[in-house]
Amino acid sequence: MALKLARAVAECLRRSPGQRYRAREIAEWIFATYPGECQAKLERSAALHNEADLLQQLVAEIGSNRPQITKSNPQVRTVEIRPRLFYWTDSTEDEEATTVEECGVHVAPAAPGIAAETTSEATSVIYEADLYSKLGDFLQTESRLYVPRIDEKRSSNKRGPQGNRWLYPDIVAMEDLSQGWTKEIRDCVSEVGARKFRLWSLEVKLLLNRSNVREAYFQAVSNSSWANFAYLAAMEIEGADTIKELRILSSLHGVGLIRIDPDNPSESEVLIPARERAEVDWANCDRLASENADFQAVIRRLWEFHRTGTAKSGNGRSDWL
Repeated sequence: MALKLARAVAECLRRSPGQRYRAREIAEWIFATYPGECQAKLERSAALHNEADLLQQLVAEIGSNRPQITKSNPQVRTVEIRPRLFYWTDSTEDEEATTVEECGVHVAPAAPGIAAETTSEATSVIYEADLYSKLGDFLQTESRLYVPRIDEKRSSNKRGPQGNRWLYPDIVAMEDLSQGWTKEIRDCVSEVGARKFRLWSLEVKLLLNRSNVREAYFQAVSNSSWANFAYLAAMEIEGADTIKELRILSSLHGVGLIRIDPDNPSESEVLIPARERAEVDWANCDRLASENADFQAVIRRLWEFHRTGTAKSGNGRSDWL
């Protein structure tokens, strides 16, 4: 049964290469495409009483047989973070990572559903730059962080074309530790020079798979060595081995992992917490500020926050830039 199910899943996905589908959407397609086989399965089972029960059973079997499905059909890939998605690609993992970086992720407007043919409507495309505001919304809502974007293209490049490679993260965030403190405590902390904030560094990717996971992770390690917290954030993580590798790397180097939900940013989540560094590396920050106008603006706002105790800009916005 597992092999027959694997063939049916592959047949469904092959109709729309690159489009991501949930197990229920695939199950609905199988139910509509193979009514005879599904009816026979329903009649054989004492535990299934109606078509709704059968559909739910198909969903469960697709999920539990996921390793067999991908092993039988190497072109079938799965997104490991929830909601778990299935898709078909003829590209190798290396080719897929390169294509996604250059061309974005194509998202289906509708599922195959119960129709025998998939939809012909155009797909939408999500680019890495689209994720910055989504991640910023999550960080502001979940952790009450202040989130500016760092554009490495605004760097001086005085060290040559590769001089700033892996130097800047995509996003810097400030965590205001003094939120909720009384005025007396704020004044006391300012007077003694104690810490009132923590800095976060975040590197954003559309897709992480076995081909690019180590490069992406060590890019985050490289461009976040100055911060209290460092995170690699991704919209999709493909393959169980990728998650396993990320957990191993995090235990060694302390960079955490965030899943970005582009449709509902509040549903994003921290999958692997980052390990805190006690102090900011200000010498490294000086290097970054001297090379990049965005990072220089971040340091300027930090200084204003240290003096005034407020992280909001003059127009009341909670972002910095």
